[in-house]
Amino acid sequence: MASSVYQVVLSFLTLVGALGIFLYGMKLLSESLQKVAGKRMKHLLESMTSTRLKGLLMGILVTVVIQSSSATTVMVVGFVNAGLLTLVQAVGVIMGANIGTTVTAWIISLFGFQTNIGLMALPLLGLGVPFLFSKRDNLHSIGELILGFSLLFLGLTFLQDSVPDLSQYPHVLETLSQYTQLGIWSVLLFVLFGILLTVVVQSSSATMALTLLMCANGWIDFTMAAAMVLGENVGTTITAVVAASVGNVSARQTALFHLVFNVLGVVWVILLFTPFLHLVDRMALESGIGSPILDPSKAPIALSLFHTSFNVVNTLVMFWFTPQLVALVKRILPQKETEDEEYRLRFIGHDYMPTGELALLSVWKEVGGYARRVHRMFGFVQRMLDPANEKDFEKTYQRILKYENISDRMEVEIGNYLGRLHTSELSDSARQQVNALMKIISDIESIADCCHNAGKILKRKSEANIWFNEYIQRHIDEMMDYVDQAFTVMTQNLENNSEVDLAPAKHCEGQIDRYRNVLKREHLKNVETGVYSYEAGVFYSDLYSQCERMGDYIINVSEDIQEMGLVEKKMPVEETEEEDAGE
Repeated sequence: MASSVYQVVLSFLTLVGALGIFLYGMKLLSESLQKVAGKRMKHLLESMTSTRLKGLLMGILVTVVIQSSSATTVMVVGFVNAGLLTLVQAVGVIMGANIGTTVTAWIISLFGFQTNIGLMALPLLGLGVPFLFSKRDNLHSIGELILGFSLLFLGLTFLQDSVPDLSQYPHVLETLSQYTQLGIWSVLLFVLFGILLTVVVQSSSATMALTLLMCANGWIDFTMAAAMVLGENVGTTITAVVAASVGNVSARQTALFHLVFNVLGVVWVILLFTPFLHLVDRMALESGIGSPILDPSKAPIALSLFHTSFNVVNTLVMFWFTPQLVALVKRILPQKETEDEEYRLRFIGHDYMPTGELALLSVWKEVGGYARRVHRMFGFVQRMLDPANEKDFEKTYQRILKYENISDRMEVEIGNYLGRLHTSELSDSARQQVNALMKIISDIESIADCCHNAGKILKRKSEANIWFNEYIQRHIDEMMDYVDQAFTVMTQNLENNSEVDLAPAKHCEGQIDRYRNVLKREHLKNVETGVYSYEAGVFYSDLYSQCERMGDYIINVSEDIQEMGLVEKKMPVEETEEEDAGE
């Protein structure tokens, strides 16, 4: 008895270990492909913002490259959350991701079951090991790619070997067969099983591999395996749903669309289940694969054909009803007033972290948004100086306080994300970017502190009933115009240039420094000659000093970028009044 229990536990742990190798190989393959793709991946992602059809093609291509529909969908959710993609644009990418993910099943069924891939895995591993010791980032990433590929199929081999032979346990097969003879209820039961298995494993590729193994070993027939595949298509949406749960309404709508799209596809296939299976069976026969219904040994490849056919046909059908599906999603999850939305980071999150170039692209975009937000905060300071804005003075000051709190939170959250990224495997250039970004967010937060200090100075001036005369007002306005120009150059350096030209940034800082020196030299003389009162002069000198400090931190940002030589052309984010109102 004890021996049999030991064997069961050992067999279970062996199965789990084999699945772990498979999942780790898939993870390593995905991450290394992202590193190898690098800049090309960024260009692909940036091109998603045009048409639905182009988004569909990009979704297929990106998913094939990174070998993860979940990763593609989560990235899309993040882009919608950031306002880079609309819901209508995103749906094409999501549809394409569903098609792209079927490639994994084809790789497994064609190579994993038709050949002894385990014999190839070790020589492939030997081929990749020398690349792992290369100091060149691209060669090291290629080594990781080969390693991931070999581990994936080594894990698949172990899975095949560790799956118990149920022919030795006829009572188990008899019990299992009872659940396959219930007609439509059997189909629904195995659809549910596919959903639950995918939710637990958190990888539709892994559950697809398990389904192929169950089918190949005769546990279930082709019909029930197809039902499980349908369930896996629904279960894979959970990753995007979880990622969107911390996003805004648009992000949650995108994840909901993914769920609705897949669920509706499964529903109509279930209604036409038998005819659709016969169609796949005929396609398999005519293509030379063989009938999976008549010959169970042909089931694995036919199952991949079913998987691809379902996703392609579902996409072709649903593609023309995109406006209606979007309207349905918006009705289920309506957009709330933007004023009710809490502040959230727009490009990066804590539940999912892409690797390499993709992660850094998200951070650069987030930092660009951070800089624009602080620039708007400076605009509030300028608004407090406007005599015509007297009745909104307090409201504007409260917005400065709100933005200061947001700025502190952004620095901490971006910094924490960079800290997590720093502990992951990065190339030397990527690690340099992380270090540069750490310095940049610190400087941007210091600029926000200066804006906050300037707001407090103006608040104290108002409470003391001190008013700036025309002379002070004119000179402070001119100083702030110089600072505003410096802000513009800084955000351009963060977002638009492949190489930073420091000349405009240094010109702006020089203007600020020279003007501060002029104001400082004239200050005492103006007080003595009665151009303005001593009390007004105190607030005046404090203000232009804060402006000069802002100029120092602003030039620091551009210098940090140039020193690292890291800025690449970024996709701009359109600003809207609604966004501003929501903050």
